[in-house]
Amino acid sequence: MSGSGLTAGNTGTPRKPRTKRGAPVWARKSTLVMLIALLALAAFGTTTQTWMTATLDPNQVGQAAAAQSAIQVQGSKAATTVTALALVALAGGLAAAIAGRIARWIITAIIVLASAGVVTAAATVLADPLAAAQGTIAGATGISGSQAHVELTPFPLLAVVAGCLLALAALLILPASRYWKTRTKYDAPGAAGTAAAAGPVDEIDSWDRLSRGEDPT
Repeated sequence: MSGSGLTAGNTGTPRKPRTKRGAPVWARKSTLVMLIALLALAAFGTTTQTWMTATLDPNQVGQAAAAQSAIQVQGSKAATTVTALALVALAGGLAAAIAGRIARWIITAIIVLASAGVVTAAATVLADPLAAAQGTIAGATGISGSQAHVELTPFPLLAVVAGCLLALAALLILPASRYWKTRTKYDAPGAAGTAAAAGPVDEIDSWDRLSRGEDPT
């Protein structure tokens, strides 16, 4: 009959609307920024600990320095650049959360270079701990070029590991940022009108939307 009004392929059951899948856990902005911050703080934290203990020969340094025959050397003195580079990486990770597409490439490069510097500085200490301890020894005894028996702690190695992981985490910014909402009109004009359909809103997104005067709820 012509009045049936139903086709063979139409059963009258409404179709469920397709929903856009959210970002995977590793690509979420809050997760990745937090990971970079923690790794940068871990590298920084190692420099506040003792990296090596230098035991001097009393016959060489004399009786005046005999009381300081065992000298503990902190990471901030054994590898001075690690402290500064870790802070650079930390600032870069936080900046990546609000940066545009092009800026994220630059920030990623900065964090990777800073991580490479951390690894290189810590590896240099592992390769020649006596040379790294000479500045502290000279400051404590007033004698430069002293021979000493140097024992390393695990912290230089931990700095190397933290630096390597930090570089890997920074490289994740590039593929992960494809899931992030754009932040500037130059990245995607008109994206503000479709932001609600882009997936779940994390903490950083909420702050960004509040700063623009929007209600994230």
